[in-house]
Amino acid sequence: MPYDLGATARLTAVCRDPGGALVTASTAVVTVTLPDGTTATPAAAETPTVGTYEADYVTEQAGRHTVRWLFTGPAHAYTDALDVREEAPPTVLALADAKNLLKKRTADDDGAIRFWNEAATRAVEHFVGPVVVRTVTEDQRVGVVATVALRKAPALELVSVTALRTGGVTYDVGDLTLDGSLGIVSRTSGGSLYGPLRFVYRAGRIIIPGNITAAAQLILQHLWRTQAGPGRPQRGVDDYDVSEPIPGLGYAIPNRAVQLMNADDDGPGIA
Repeated sequence: MPYDLGATARLTAVCRDPGGALVTASTAVVTVTLPDGTTATPAAAETPTVGTYEADYVTEQAGRHTVRWLFTGPAHAYTDALDVREEAPPTVLALADAKNLLKKRTADDDGAIRFWNEAATRAVEHFVGPVVVRTVTEDQRVGVVATVALRKAPALELVSVTALRTGGVTYDVGDLTLDGSLGIVSRTSGGSLYGPLRFVYRAGRIIIPGNITAAAQLILQHLWRTQAGPGRPQRGVDDYDVSEPIPGLGYAIPNRAVQLMNADDDGPGIA
């Protein structure tokens, strides 16, 4: 499961000789490649179990990391990966609410619940646009246009609009108008926008409507049931029915959640 940004990831590996037996290596080096391409080499040490090594790495960046172990005497190698969450991972439901929904009272399943809660949020936002407020950086390769449609709507506010090429026009956001529900940007004066441009803006919903929260709850329960229980989702049984697969999402979205998201007035909904 992903680590929280700033948490310590305990990295582990084993060293084996050509015959497959666990052995103590002459040297053990672990290299962590961060998402931005930089590297870190936390100190590696053998544990009390012969041939088993560990290293503690304090996470610094969100995203996918590559972990590479190299041993000598004997020569052995092992490659792994770890994921680090954003500082404020976007989830519609708080962990406590998700646990209560799934009737979990201990921390034993917290990692799995957080994972499926994030997956449920992504599914919801696939249909209704951003729900959890976040800052978006978006490049628009436009020429001379009257309006620009931001890709993430609803949008709350423009932070900056800058030129992507030398000599291009940078705009004061005070001179621009934002139709937040549609994500449409235009000049207050009615003139044209000259691209290409980089837009930085805040997107999401300050208040999450009840139908979106309810849809997230249904999707989370559905995903939890299908990963914990046998078989494909049944049809014609309950709120978790799936009449037909949704392109790109298969059987991940139950019918009742689709109906709830179609009732949303602030987002694009589902065609």
